[in-house]
Amino acid sequence: MRIANLGGRPAVITGAGAVDLGDRHDFDTLYERWDDTLAAAAAADPAAAVPFDDAHLGPPSPAPRQVFGIGLNYRAHAEESGQAVPPIPATFTKFPTCLTGPFAQVALPSASVDWEVELVVVIGRHAARVAEADAWAHVAGVTIGQDLSERIVQFTAGAQFSLGKSYPGFGPTGPWLVTPDELDDPDDLALGCAVDGETVQDARTSDMAFSVPQLIAQLSAVVPLLPGDVIFTGTPAGVGFTRNPARALAPGQTLESWIDGIGRMTTRFVAAGA
Repeated sequence: MRIANLGGRPAVITGAGAVDLGDRHDFDTLYERWDDTLAAAAAADPAAAVPFDDAHLGPPSPAPRQVFGIGLNYRAHAEESGQAVPPIPATFTKFPTCLTGPFAQVALPSASVDWEVELVVVIGRHAARVAEADAWAHVAGVTIGQDLSERIVQFTAGAQFSLGKSYPGFGPTGPWLVTPDELDDPDDLALGCAVDGETVQDARTSDMAFSVPQLIAQLSAVVPLLPGDVIFTGTPAGVGFTRNPARALAPGQTLESWIDGIGRMTTRFVAAGA
């Protein structure tokens, strides 16, 4: 099942278009009442689907109470960064105001902004001290994300990870939420991204040091995960700052991101103040 944020209203995505879930469902309670949401989505009439404009798609979880990011969660990315995979997930926060939709225009605050394609998990049920074996049952679905990162603030201004990754628009997600049952193996998905058509990241989520169930188990052992919460699960190798010479995003460029079984999203960049 694919559920989208279409113009601020939840909708089921079908091959023919979108089916609005009606006035009984909104993003204030969508994940709090996830079983009701799934029932309504299953009952949606495919004949009611209408075409839609991608520009109207917003982030699948537009106002989470908590947004987690995981660093160094792919061994090849840790290696290219000159660091070891940590013994527990290296966790930071992205502030929710950074979230934007899958076809957004994002202003670059500097010439030091990097790309990081990621599998993003949205929590569908309250999760506290969850066992790995039960973790997927607490997931509403998965989507694509970009953990855009201003590297100067992140690394050299007192290691401000959360601020460097939370400028407006620095959390594109979408194009929609895909429930885990739609995927042949939700723990092994191909993902990647391209800058102006040049592939810069290409990997599989099975290469993560900490899988989605492990992340949920370890995070929920410390802090309750709430319905609608978002987890950026880490990025594979191929980011810009580790290259020689280092690369960064520039105004006028387009970043296309994809995950097999979920879809694609496109982010366009402009200069600050444009």
